Amino acid sequence: MLYKIVNGSVSYGGDAVLEQVDIEIKDREKIAVVGRNGSGKTTLLKAITGEVELDEGVGEEPFSVTRVGSPVVGYLKQISFTSESATMREEILGVFAPLIRAEQKMAELMTDMERGDVAAVEKYDALRDRYELDGGLTYKKEYLTMSRKFGFTDADLDKPISEFSGGQRTKIAFIKLLLGKPDILLLDEPTNHLDMRTVRWLETYLKSYKSAVVLVSHDRMFLDRIVDKVYEIEYGVTECYRGNYTAFEKLKSERRAKQLKDHERQAAEIARLTRLIERFRYKATKARMVQSRIGMLERMKRIEAPAHADLRSFRADIAPRRESSREVLVTNALEVGYDKPLACVTFTVERGDRLGIVGDNGCGKSTLLKTLMGIVPRLSGSYAFGFGTEVGYFDQQTAQATGGKTVFESFADEFPSLGEREVRTALGAFRFTGDDVFKDVGSLSGGEKVALALCKLFRRRPNVLVLDEPTNHMDIVGKQTLENMLSSYTGTVIFVSHDRYFVDKLANKLLVFEKGGARFMECRYSEYEEQMREAEDAEDAVAEPTARPAQHGEKYVSPKKALEKKLRRMTKLEGEIAELEKRMTDLTARLSDPAVYGDYVKVTEIQHDLEELTASRDALTDEWATLAEETEALSAQ
Repeated sequence: MLYKIVNGSVSYGGDAVLEQVDIEIKDREKIAVVGRNGSGKTTLLKAITGEVELDEGVGEEPFSVTRVGSPVVGYLKQISFTSESATMREEILGVFAPLIRAEQKMAELMTDMERGDVAAVEKYDALRDRYELDGGLTYKKEYLTMSRKFGFTDADLDKPISEFSGGQRTKIAFIKLLLGKPDILLLDEPTNHLDMRTVRWLETYLKSYKSAVVLVSHDRMFLDRIVDKVYEIEYGVTECYRGNYTAFEKLKSERRAKQLKDHERQAAEIARLTRLIERFRYKATKARMVQSRIGMLERMKRIEAPAHADLRSFRADIAPRRESSREVLVTNALEVGYDKPLACVTFTVERGDRLGIVGDNGCGKSTLLKTLMGIVPRLSGSYAFGFGTEVGYFDQQTAQATGGKTVFESFADEFPSLGEREVRTALGAFRFTGDDVFKDVGSLSGGEKVALALCKLFRRRPNVLVLDEPTNHMDIVGKQTLENMLSSYTGTVIFVSHDRYFVDKLANKLLVFEKGGARFMECRYSEYEEQMREAEDAEDAVAEPTARPAQHGEKYVSPKKALEKKLRRMTKLEGEIAELEKRMTDLTARLSDPAVYGDYVKVTEIQHDLEELTASRDALTDEWATLAEETEALSAQ
């Protein structure tokens, strides 16, 4: 055991966030902390770090916090940088300062040995053994490999921290945290902003991590593949379950069912004994028997009924008003993007299909949906929806709109034929009950805004749903509810999502965006991912190719021609980067336009476009930097 809390609590401003925390962290355990949004998961991590103070909880056990062996706790939000001018390499190597000092000391001892200092030999051997045990022979390879897995090039290592974006800084801090190998590694939504390949690598890394890991994540597939114990926070109380997330859900259901059955059985026994006592209480001949039964009741340890599960989520009848044609959508060599194509796609969606669109940020997924909805013009190729299709479109930008209306007004204005009772019923199905309907839309949480947008969308009962990241801002219960709703939906679903579990559960076909294009696949996401893992393993197993002369049948390319080709590509990239930056400047200027900055929908659309352009610009810049290194090497030949 490394760390243990018994009957702890955390309060803010007199309000209890956590009422009874019981958690034990053992060496090498992989633990998930789950619960509804706002249940206190992040607060628990902060309590473990000491960032928030623990008090006595409401449980029967005395409050205590136990640490065995002064374990080092690592938390991403506590990682800082030495200086803005320090390079990425310098920041990372700071993690290995003891090893670097050992290298310097061994060099000094080596000099002493060359001078004939016999005592230095023993010191050197002892220091060398310690150095190797602490990973001295592998740390350089380790940090280089990890940097590449997180999407950094070798050239990035020599850039100052000030040149990296906020997202890149977070990744660098994450790398420092992992390389530091704390005894207890705390991770709060670690898969956010990571591409799919990096997430797959991180799963493998954490599974084999030789110390304890505590995870807060809404990524159910991630949890399933890593954790062996789950702590659920519900109504401020922690409950422990053995196994991964899927096992937790099964055990929780079984545990609640057993507790309810035992409670009902005991209640029946209490009622029987009470009737017997009341019947014979005043009969002298039965006094001994009555006293015996009274004693039984007094000694009986009461089994409480299970607390009502916090399963509050939305529900609705989303059956389409009418059936669409068999072919719902046909695309042919459809190029999507802005000035430069992001991808070219050819695929067909049939009635009843659930097409999951996946890929890394900035590759064109949302742009494809916008093109299909006529928001962004196609660059070339064609697409067409089938006869009788009625499309319902959901995107995060419109979902997060404010407008200054109440929830009731926002819904009623779009459905003027509905009476007050019908409006309340529709909103109630999405957890807007009582006075909730009079909340200002601008004051809603991200998840509540998504629920309101989905409520409006489903009310129209279209036969084709086009959804862009519908599970954003949702907790796991919300995601499960939406999964169930869409699984029973008889229409067609085309959706973009980064939630792999959601995609695997729902999609029967995939459109996978990759560098330079998109692949249409008739398989589940888990099948696709297995193919990717096998390909990546094979790629990692191949050693770096060494320079060799051209073999028979190969075309020899002289260094001079190779250099010229790379320089031409760099020139082209410079032009493309300049054009993207011009578009970014124009869009930024539009945000200052009084006619625009007062329109929330327009502002969010422009911001989204800026994000996509920035991602495209950054990708081209990375390619240019790599080519610059290669041309320098060729010029030196």
